[in-house]
Amino acid sequence: MVVLTGGTDWPGRAAREQRSTGVDFQLPQGDAAKIKALRRTINVLRKAVKAKHDTAARYLFRKARALVNALPAHKTKQECEQLAALRQKFRAQGKPPATSVKKPKPAARSRTKTSTARPTRRGKPAPAKDLGDRFINRASLGYGPSDKA
Repeated sequence: MVVLTGGTDWPGRAAREQRSTGVDFQLPQGDAAKIKALRRTINVLRKAVKAKHDTAARYLFRKARALVNALPAHKTKQECEQLAALRQKFRAQGKPPATSVKKPKPAARSRTKTSTARPTRRGKPAPAKDLGDRFINRASLGYGPSDKA
């Protein structure tokens, strides 16, 4: 939740509060500088994914995508593969590890001993207590006049 104060800082705050789309990054001039920036971004992204900094990782994914889109495809093949692997690892972070559907069979027990299981004994239920003559005041509960017999 954003609490706006005074009113003098509204235009700047509104611009800062919006989520970045990736196109507003300052891209370096020249392909060599863009590739260098992309490699740095991937290294920082790898650290962010490993440390589970989700917000920073999302921001860096957007930045990397903007850099990849600004470069020719044949120059970023290796970086795209690294990004795909990082993206897959990032998506799998929040989920528990996959478990196999088949349950292992229990080990076969040796049947040399035969158990003589005794039937469990159940005691007799306790007799109900005599509560005497008790009447519920139905009128006080809103059910109309009470009929005491």
